[in-house]
Amino acid sequence: MTKFRPCIDLHQGKVKQIVGGTLDSANEVLRTNFVSEESPAFYAKLYREDGLRGGHVIKLGADNDAAAREALAAYPRGLQIGGGITVDNAGEWLEAGASHVIATSCLFDKQGNFQVEELDRLVAEVGKDRLVLDLSCRRVEDGWVVAMNRWQTLTDLSVTEQTLSELAASCDEFLVHAADVEGKCEGIDEGLVKLLGDWGGCAVTYAGGVRSLADLDTVERLSQGRVDLTIGSALDIFGGDLVDYADCVQFNCAGWVEFLNE
Repeated sequence: MTKFRPCIDLHQGKVKQIVGGTLDSANEVLRTNFVSEESPAFYAKLYREDGLRGGHVIKLGADNDAAAREALAAYPRGLQIGGGITVDNAGEWLEAGASHVIATSCLFDKQGNFQVEELDRLVAEVGKDRLVLDLSCRRVEDGWVVAMNRWQTLTDLSVTEQTLSELAASCDEFLVHAADVEGKCEGIDEGLVKLLGDWGGCAVTYAGGVRSLADLDTVERLSQGRVDLTIGSALDIFGGDLVDYADCVQFNCAGWVEFLNE
């Protein structure tokens, strides 16, 4: 069954919600939907108290390490960590309390070419059971291509069922942001969700474009319950007015059918 998964996106040490395609790695041209007055630990404690597991903390750029460590300390082994993860620092983040490390850019060279030997090194360092592969992507003419460097650089890795099957042997799950719709609250990428669900291998979390609680039902239907959903900018705890966090928690506890019948 599809589940709601929480998130904590960090930029310059603050919890923020941004429009995914606007964070330029060189110029930091940023369109921000929300900047929280609450600490990262506030959100981590909230998720812990509500029994929400498998959420992710994403460091968007520099000056986020202290904030990330604060969140992980507030919810040990309850959150994954991504953003700047490498073979050299992955173990440190697990020791800091992360349940998993999330890897993207370290698996590619500067030109965006996938390097399987780097994936092998990372698996050897942390083990496949503690590794999430971030296949966040942009839509192209014939499908989707993984994007790195805060979703600014297209790589040579397409998101296909074959790619998912080949990489699944090296990780515990996948995280997939649809970067073109991330933060816009204009609707999810239904084609991408269906692709992920049709594959139906290991656990997958999709993020991007959520505009109502009904999107949980849409993801459940399109993916046959095989894909989980993260909600960011639409959520009331992140300044949104489209989805109530309390409803998402109740959805996870009761299931969609029971929720609708209340």
